[in-house]
Amino acid sequence: MFRSFRAALGRFCARRAAAAQRDAPRRALAWLRLGCKFAPSFADTYPALVHLSRALDDRWGAVEAAREATVRFPDHADAWMLLGEALQMVFRQDEALGAFEQALALEERADAAMAAGTLYHRTAQFPEAAARFARAYAAGGGATALWHNAQALYDAGDHGAADEALNLWATQVPDGHSRLPEARAELRAKAAARAQVQ
Repeated sequence: MFRSFRAALGRFCARRAAAAQRDAPRRALAWLRLGCKFAPSFADTYPALVHLSRALDDRWGAVEAAREATVRFPDHADAWMLLGEALQMVFRQDEALGAFEQALALEERADAAMAAGTLYHRTAQFPEAAARFARAYAAGGGATALWHNAQALYDAGDHGAADEALNLWATQVPDGHSRLPEARAELRAKAAARAQVQ
């Protein structure tokens, strides 16, 4: 019964925040912070608090709220995704990667694997990036995950595996087989350019 009361209180705070958001966004933030203290589940108020903080250009406030969500709900993958996204907004890429990896440890999900793969790729950790993009594909990431997987494999120098990923990609996009030579040339050119920069 107490949980139901807290849930109702959290929903009330969320409604008050929504009503105040346009004309009094700071008041909306206060309502959401209050709601976060009472709401018994992650989804009720934390995402709204983080997104409103970011919209008001309070990026560190968004990080603080997201971090609090992971403390209260450490087994909730969405909380770790929220933290990873907030950390990226303040350019804490290593910490963001840790948050995405934690989300992935809790649940096999395409968005977590794609986010982790992108960060590995940016830091030239190409085998790790390729592995995460492969996990993203296995979790339902589709052709986009295969494309990034192929790019990471080319960057890692594993052209055979990259060509296999591209061949699979070609089966999942319109006119994929006719686009395959151009796609292969594009990814190889990007890999060569990246190797020259390094």
